[in-house]
Amino acid sequence: MRIRLSKKLQAGGTLAEVVTSVAIVAITAGGVLGSLSYGFFVMELARQNQRATQILLEKAETIRLYNWSQVTNAGFIPTAFTNTYDPQAAVGAQGVTYRGTLAITNTPFLDAASYRANMRQLTITVNWQTKAIAHTRTLTTYVAMDGIQNYVY
Repeated sequence: MRIRLSKKLQAGGTLAEVVTSVAIVAITAGGVLGSLSYGFFVMELARQNQRATQILLEKAETIRLYNWSQVTNAGFIPTAFTNTYDPQAAVGAQGVTYRGTLAITNTPFLDAASYRANMRQLTITVNWQTKAIAHTRTLTTYVAMDGIQNYVY
């Protein structure tokens, strides 16, 4: 006894089925590649943001180690600076360039108190650009005359 399959079951997929299948696979692959690309871009932004935070903290901690006359002496501390993502890499491969400003001003919250002359406000701002997106991070802290520099020196 022989079992015969109909010709319809023996035939391959129609052209419409193949085109539909290829379209579904292409849309799925495009979605996966787009997700991977976006994931790498978000990781790049997170790394650049972390590096900007490191630069801000480095500048703030360096200034905290200066003695009081250096902090209050106009012109001793540069008001602008430039840093790169990877300063130890070869020139041209250092990555994003961070441009920063630094301002030392009188503290805004102390009125005519005697301690006003012994404290300064330090504001550090870092700017950088990723593709067409501009980024800015700012750190504001205070430096006191009787701060950490007295314990170091």
